[in-house]
Amino acid sequence: LLEGRGFTQPTEPQRQLMPYILEGKNVLLISPTATGKTEAAMLPVFHRFLMSERKPGVSIIYITPLRALNRDILDRMTYWCSSLDIKLAVRHGDTTTRERNRQRQAPPDMLITTPETLQAILSGRVLRRFLKPLRWVIIDEIHELADNKRGSQLSIALERVKELSDEPPQLIGLSATIGSPEKVAQFLVGSGREVDIVQVSTTRNTTLDIIYPEPGPDDYELATKLFTHPEVASRLEVMRNLIEEHETTLIFTNTRSTSEMLASRFKIWDLDFPLSIHHGSLAKTSRIAAERGLKSGDLRTIVCTSSLELGIDIGAIDLVIQYNSPRQVTRLLQRVGRSGHSIGETAKGIIIALNSDDALESMVICRRALKEIMEPLVVPSQPYDVLVNQIVAEFMSRPRIYFLQAQTLFSRAYPFENLTEDDIKFVAKYMHDRFPRMAWVSEEDEVIIRPRGNRKTLYKYFFDNLSMIPDEKTYLVIDVTDESPVGILQEAFVAEYAKPGVKFVIRGSPWKILNIHNDKIYVRAEDDPTGAIPSWVGEEIPVPLEVALEVGRIKAMVEECVTEGRPQSEVISELAEIYPAREETIKRAVSE
Repeated sequence: LLEGRGFTQPTEPQRQLMPYILEGKNVLLISPTATGKTEAAMLPVFHRFLMSERKPGVSIIYITPLRALNRDILDRMTYWCSSLDIKLAVRHGDTTTRERNRQRQAPPDMLITTPETLQAILSGRVLRRFLKPLRWVIIDEIHELADNKRGSQLSIALERVKELSDEPPQLIGLSATIGSPEKVAQFLVGSGREVDIVQVSTTRNTTLDIIYPEPGPDDYELATKLFTHPEVASRLEVMRNLIEEHETTLIFTNTRSTSEMLASRFKIWDLDFPLSIHHGSLAKTSRIAAERGLKSGDLRTIVCTSSLELGIDIGAIDLVIQYNSPRQVTRLLQRVGRSGHSIGETAKGIIIALNSDDALESMVICRRALKEIMEPLVVPSQPYDVLVNQIVAEFMSRPRIYFLQAQTLFSRAYPFENLTEDDIKFVAKYMHDRFPRMAWVSEEDEVIIRPRGNRKTLYKYFFDNLSMIPDEKTYLVIDVTDESPVGILQEAFVAEYAKPGVKFVIRGSPWKILNIHNDKIYVRAEDDPTGAIPSWVGEEIPVPLEVALEVGRIKAMVEECVTEGRPQSEVISELAEIYPAREETIKRAVSE
């Protein structure tokens, strides 16, 4: 089986992680993308499962933060499970009713799901029973969950799962590079429980460079052709040359709008250029086509956002280009880690700086990345909205919960380890006082009771708020030629720009709005490249204070050099010794 999948010897993460799993220990693996983390966790779990007594129900749960990642894990696990006679299924928001019914009648041995769908499973009478034989829980890309309310909700769900299972399941976390391993490990297992950490270095085979292009005479001509500025044209030229020097390239941007801008300019330049686009506001079919196109070799480049940061299988990548500063060290390492896929190969990343501040910020981030100085990860401390959500979740299976019961259960979850009965009382009082009422509270009896006659309201609240991802009104964009979905637009952009006859860019191509009906925008492809680029809310990545302060120190050093009358070349060579950037980039960055 291993040879059939091309496994001749274990990767470093696999060699280090497998003994912990075989010994039954809770463990967190921190390792770069594409180092075989999934197999490192699953092969020993499959071994232990085959060696143990089989009971009807779900023995293994594999949780990922993205439905796209579920799809990818399903493809990878199908080979192993079909060969080892292990029943495998996937469950998330898109799972068909027929498949859900099949899972109720014959539960799989291994279930791949998302944090939100786990909430729904815990509320279902039939599926809850199937969690009794649960022995293993694997959380993939756990760093994407630990620092937000989705993770806070999942941490309580895991405690509820432990109460349902015959024995506490073994917990295995898989993470990309992070700055707070101990916090994430404790988040995985809950307050005060034992957990081991296996950390594999990320920067051992990593090269980073920064290019700050200067427009030349040709770029002014190209800018006219591409309906853009000469500075943008010079960056596009540099990126195109880099793409042509490599087999496969990922171009990461910090926002979806920037991705759309770059993809559209490349398409105007050369319609046949083998390039596509990938971000969370595109239709699922478009994203799958881009992933498969790169893997099969039909595409050479994808312009993408953080949607491809996670471990979706897109084949071997030779180069990662980061368009403007990545803002954070962890983000740069995750993105660059997508290149140099084969074990022993070098991960290669190049940052294209947009201005002098961008170049200085990139220099600081690259220096910190190669030294593995990463931003600390902050786990939210007992968010009350998650508590309300989880008390309602408990009401799905029981009519009442006592203050002490709630505090005991919830405080086992790491984000809620300092939870007091007063906190529970405060939240319960809110649920009692709001309209429509979500709970009756008796402070004398210290109990929270499910309201009678309000079951429908409660169910609606619970299933409308399964997810802790903030709601944002969206509109589905539909191509009238074949009635296929193109992507989604957010309300702010639609309110300002969307009227029949208006042109805009999505999927890197221009479209004309024909009409808008309810939540759907009907469009037709256009040749005119001058459409508006949509904006999507909440995308910008914050810059850590330490990075900003270090940029300030570079500026102070340059200012000191100028006031002392020292030659410019001296300070440039001093900075080149500290920062991994070519001298011409540093010279241009500090020149003003």
